[in-house]
Amino acid sequence: MSGMLRRVRSLLPVRADLTAMARAPRRDLLAGLTVAIVALPLALGFGVSSGLGAEAGLATAVVAGALAALFGGSNLQVSGPTGAMTVVLVPIVAEHGPNGVLTVGLIAGALVIGLALARAGRYMAYIPASVVEGFTLGIALVIGLQQVPAALGVPKPEGERVLAVTWRAVGEFVRTPNWTALGLALGVAAVMLLGARWRPAVPFSLVAVIAATAVAQAFHLDAAAPIGELPAGLPAPSLGFVDLSALGSLIAPAVAVAALAALESLLSAQVADGMTVGQKHDPDRELFGQGLANLAAPLFGGVPATGAIARTAVNVRTGASSRLAALTHAAVLAVIVFAAAPLVSKIPLAALAGVLIATAIRMVEVGSLRAMAKATRADAVVLVLTAAATLVLDLVYAVIIGFVVAGALALRAVAKQARLAEVDFHADLPGEHSEEERALLAEHIVAYRIDGPLFFAAAHRFLLELAEVADVRVVILRMSRVTTVDATGALVLKDAVEKLNRRGIVVMTSGIRPGQRQALASVGALDLLRLDGREYATTPEAIAGARAHLRGAGILPAVTGEAAR
Repeated sequence: MSGMLRRVRSLLPVRADLTAMARAPRRDLLAGLTVAIVALPLALGFGVSSGLGAEAGLATAVVAGALAALFGGSNLQVSGPTGAMTVVLVPIVAEHGPNGVLTVGLIAGALVIGLALARAGRYMAYIPASVVEGFTLGIALVIGLQQVPAALGVPKPEGERVLAVTWRAVGEFVRTPNWTALGLALGVAAVMLLGARWRPAVPFSLVAVIAATAVAQAFHLDAAAPIGELPAGLPAPSLGFVDLSALGSLIAPAVAVAALAALESLLSAQVADGMTVGQKHDPDRELFGQGLANLAAPLFGGVPATGAIARTAVNVRTGASSRLAALTHAAVLAVIVFAAAPLVSKIPLAALAGVLIATAIRMVEVGSLRAMAKATRADAVVLVLTAAATLVLDLVYAVIIGFVVAGALALRAVAKQARLAEVDFHADLPGEHSEEERALLAEHIVAYRIDGPLFFAAAHRFLLELAEVADVRVVILRMSRVTTVDATGALVLKDAVEKLNRRGIVVMTSGIRPGQRQALASVGALDLLRLDGREYATTPEAIAGARAHLRGAGILPAVTGEAAR
């Protein structure tokens, strides 16, 4: 029991969180306000798309956003309703109704807390990059297709499969076209996409929605159906939606929702870490915060929530440094719920559809997809299969299929994991050296040999080992014994080199094989390794280059270089 209490205590907020919030409050408040402006149309849109209405999206953004910010494991994460979760919720609404979704959210919250107590967060790091990219592409396609009925201004056809529903909606539009709704949706999407290229810092989603609403009101465009009446505030917390007799049938969808909430939240937190220097999330605490958020949101009529990658990225880019920014985002949305509900209710549904269509388009990183497809044939296969499964089947099944296929292809290609071993480079030193010179070189240069494959299953362990290098001036990576490199391994190697470079440590390489260059080049790792001519054909040449670097830095006297020659 005492062990469990210690584990729970380790998941609770600490004094350092409050200290961080006091460091730059003005900057965090501004970042939170900016994120709230971006989040408002998304919260409304995802609430409508889920089938529970715009008020459910707002309640989720306020309640789940605040609790996840306070109890989560990332200082920069912004949580709320997301497109990925909406994709999962639509069939649940169709089968079990709104009360079923609220119950699913409650059960999923408890399951995610269970994952946190079981310390399962660390295992999410082993999901291959190709699975993540395929998952994201599939979600973007589903989100975009889900908006077709609202964008065309036709009633949403019956059905669970998004492709079938989209096809029926297009047929209905052909029979009775609604050019007003289509024009508003395309106009909002165009303003968002073009505006982001022109002025990335301006929240064009809100600008476009306000403009579309003003046009619809000014010209009395009855064909543009509005959101409808919203409650002026959050409902009182209640468990009245729970039907004990239906719990058995809701376990399976709750497991799917919990898995998605954990996966997307940890991926988003990982993205936030990568966009900053010195920030690192606690994955188990992040799961605990998301679990609490999903326990509370249904009590106020909210849908299940996750960490939101797009809103988190906005938070980071606008200078947030603590969880005060995410709390501010939730507080601003709460003010809007209580003070501006009548205005929000007039927003056309087609305008929100345009927001989500633009969001789906911006989710697709063409450069990342191209790099992943070029890295290896296995990465390309996994990416396509995961995207197709996401579109045709189910998000959780898609991740499982992608993970299994990636593992099978990797195991077929390799028989053992990569090993990072520190080696004695003295035997490779060119020229004659005194004991004093050898000691000086050993103090500032360390050489590592990478044995075996550098792929997704071993890449993260490799990063941890390499990032723990002691304070030296030069690290030499001997890569002649690397058997294979996939996209994840190349990305992790690039990340490790960047981390060492930020510490002032120069990384030099030797022996990169021709067959490994494509994967390294596709993600930009090869250019980084080649920086200032730091790639060498052999280890002795790399050591000579390291010695030259030390002489240039004034660590070795010029006479040392002369004597060595």
